[in-house]
Amino acid sequence: MQRIEKVLIIGSGPIQIGQAAEFDYSGSQACLSLREEGVKTVLVNSNPATIMTDPDVADIAYMEPLTPEIIKKIIARERPDAILPTMGGQTGLNLASSLAVMGVFKEYDVKVLGTPIETIQKGEDRDAFAGLMKEINEPIPPSKAATSITEALDAGRKIGYPVIIRPAYTLGGGGGGIANNDEELERIASHGMQLSMIHQVLIEKSVAGWYELEYEVIRDRLNNCIIICSMENVDPIGIHTGESIVVAPAQTLSDIDNSVLKNASVKIIRALGIEGGCNIQFAMHPVTREYVVIEVNPRVSRSSALASKATGYPIARVSAKIAIGKTLDEIPNSITKKTPASFEPTIDYIVVKIPRWPFDKFKDADKHIGTQMKSTGEVMAIGRTFEEALQKAIRSLDIGKQGFSGMGETDIEIIKDNLAHPTDKRLYYIYDAYANGMTVEQIAEITAICPFFLHKMKNLYEGSIKQ
Repeated sequence: MQRIEKVLIIGSGPIQIGQAAEFDYSGSQACLSLREEGVKTVLVNSNPATIMTDPDVADIAYMEPLTPEIIKKIIARERPDAILPTMGGQTGLNLASSLAVMGVFKEYDVKVLGTPIETIQKGEDRDAFAGLMKEINEPIPPSKAATSITEALDAGRKIGYPVIIRPAYTLGGGGGGIANNDEELERIASHGMQLSMIHQVLIEKSVAGWYELEYEVIRDRLNNCIIICSMENVDPIGIHTGESIVVAPAQTLSDIDNSVLKNASVKIIRALGIEGGCNIQFAMHPVTREYVVIEVNPRVSRSSALASKATGYPIARVSAKIAIGKTLDEIPNSITKKTPASFEPTIDYIVVKIPRWPFDKFKDADKHIGTQMKSTGEVMAIGRTFEEALQKAIRSLDIGKQGFSGMGETDIEIIKDNLAHPTDKRLYYIYDAYANGMTVEQIAEITAICPFFLHKMKNLYEGSIKQ
């Protein structure tokens, strides 16, 4: 294949909810990885407060507004052989799509690395994504794309309420939500269409209450695929994964369940033709174990940064090398120094991630959490057991708690209301629920949290009252 000598890398721009320092981490790793291969790197990022823009990271750095017009001027000046948009989060994908529509890549003979433009469109355009999943026989919830309020209302009535609204080409669930009637659907869909780059939303049958699982997958140009990590959300579908407590590896899947989802993940990344990292999200019914595909991030994501740190596998570094044509067996594992990157990492410990919300600074903000991200950071802790990792993570939040503890609430109705309508304090109301005599089964019925995790939390509660 043709030697790639110069690559333009798009950064993620200003830090915002759903797209923060994780992409600075990934982008910096990609720049350094390409320089290791003798590739000249040209970086464009509008945010000077990043490691990416350090002179030692990229060969040439532009601190300019991230707009298609500016990127086109940089391409005209630098004449890169290729562009790598998958390290810049949603910003990178949206810019690549806009540049493709403008014909910039054809005009300057620029190759798109990592994720083809057609794949970006299939992953981000909700209608195209649903069509692809049907083609490869992977189950998805009943859904219909809409570009007008009339179409959205018609879809909601045909599918049946409640429905989840998912705008196309947005970040962190922005503009989305759960609607239980026409009025709520009209309000959420209207906002979602305004935020969507193509003014499109997907109206999808709600599977709120199902368990949510994620798989981090890497593929190279020869169709070799490996699973880096499975991740399980403690919170059920209905709460954005960025708002959820997440555990790696998945704790409640049987060998059969895990095998089914791993096989589905490999089938999906191969169908999309992604060369590099990809994050795939599933929902699984708590009883029947039926699963559906929720969405695919055809890029390095926030979850990729978590999976990298949880496993020690440098996803962004490996993805960058794959993007310029290397295969997994040709890339040395930078941790072991002995094995190639084609070996799947093994985890003999448990990782717990807890989001960090800024409500201590924004006192009047709506503290309820749902399908849109509000957290501005997260902590990660490692332990031999879920209990140990959870305790460490809570201490790391820097909110004055030394571990799993309560809010001191004794009114059972207030506790139940906070369990049913989650806020950033739901974890601590679970403690109060135990303190006021509620059982695992009662809490599971209200929260839809898997009893496995609730039993673990009960262990911590019982341990705290014995001290």
